[in-house]
Amino acid sequence: MRNLTLAAFAMVAGLCLSGPAVAQTTTNADIIKRGEYLTHAADCEACHTVEGGKPYIGGRPFTLPFGVIFSPNITPDVKTGIGGWSDDEFVRALHQGIGKDGEHLYPAFPYASYTGLSRDDALAIKAYLFSLPPVEQETKENTLAFPFNQRWGMAFWNLVNLADKRFSPDPKQSDDWNRGNYLANALGHCGECHTPRTLSFGLNSSRSFAGAEIEGWRAYNLTSDKDRGLGSWSDAQLESYLSTGHADGRGAAAGPMEEVVRLSLSHLAQPDIHALAVYLRSLPPQSAEHDPVVNTNPPALQDAAYVPGGADTLGRTVFEGSCASCHGWDGMGMQTPHADLKGSGAVNDLQAMNLIQVVLNGASANTATGQMRMPAFGKSLSDTEIAAVANYAVDRFGGQRSSVTPDDVRKARLGAADLDLKPYINAAIVLGIVGLLVLAALASVSIVLRMTRRATQNIS
Repeated sequence: MRNLTLAAFAMVAGLCLSGPAVAQTTTNADIIKRGEYLTHAADCEACHTVEGGKPYIGGRPFTLPFGVIFSPNITPDVKTGIGGWSDDEFVRALHQGIGKDGEHLYPAFPYASYTGLSRDDALAIKAYLFSLPPVEQETKENTLAFPFNQRWGMAFWNLVNLADKRFSPDPKQSDDWNRGNYLANALGHCGECHTPRTLSFGLNSSRSFAGAEIEGWRAYNLTSDKDRGLGSWSDAQLESYLSTGHADGRGAAAGPMEEVVRLSLSHLAQPDIHALAVYLRSLPPQSAEHDPVVNTNPPALQDAAYVPGGADTLGRTVFEGSCASCHGWDGMGMQTPHADLKGSGAVNDLQAMNLIQVVLNGASANTATGQMRMPAFGKSLSDTEIAAVANYAVDRFGGQRSSVTPDDVRKARLGAADLDLKPYINAAIVLGIVGLLVLAALASVSIVLRMTRRATQNIS
């Protein structure tokens, strides 16, 4: 079952596709059109575009605990982009994480997921990218600390974390499930954000889709756990959230997830959205203590008064002055359903990670009535005020007591992660030593073989 998204695409583009391979009558324009759909599904634009910049010219920074990686230019510019790449080189990059000149790519490029793509789908994506106007834009140099700046070390990372295996459908599952699996794990690479990492920074397969933290945001649990995952969501809620970034009673997407919806999921045909939901529904339930448990009957819904009474805390004061006019005291949203806080993981998270990010940086959403924006309060509110309003929101709209501190806000504002690098540095050093020992062993074997060969030649 190759090219699993073709069935849905045929409904959109009017193509007559009878099998996994592209029919002989398929024109280059058809392949480009299909490639555009697949490129959206693979969410390429999000990583290869800086905010406010031209699509696909690269330059977006990815801040890691040990440095910064910048995404490359993937327009067909021969000098600075991928215009000189052959079909085999492009497919090798997606399947094996190896660049045009044989260099190892860093797994910030999710080739460990893209390895599941069929060759036909990979080449359709290439055809679309090569149809775009070439833009000359040099890629910024990465700023990684030693030993993480040694690309050869990725060979050992690949041995541990790269399957280099194409997607194969499960004959015991439905077509929808298999298509959803392909979309979630290969094209959409959802696990790259929603699955925790191991010590080697590979995906922890034993905790697939159980939720993770990435760049200061919480990527929520997508498993079928009823308390901390998607188990209590209705089919309509899940499909609405995936396609529009909002679901009644579940809140709205923000930050990286809003970007995924806007640039990727909102472009998918409804059958593919349904297939994705079918697959996510099937994920075994998993949970972790830090995953939010959503309170479906928070204090805000029990307070009949339009403006609640009680102590005039700093958090309530900030909410009244900066938040209530849009979100309402009941959290149901005043101007748009996207301002609905009921059921949102952000106001049920005791660490309020995403809530802090939204208050600091604002949020936006494409809706049926146009683009809606929440302003950023990072410059107008202090760390103390943001911590107070976050605690107030979690209490009022989640019915839980959080303990967000001004220092938590400060770290989020600076993009600083409270992460102990020592284990990762030690692991990198160990990998480096193992690599050197392997190379030394291979060199020794080579020397012995040469000496043996020469001795044999002398005897003969």
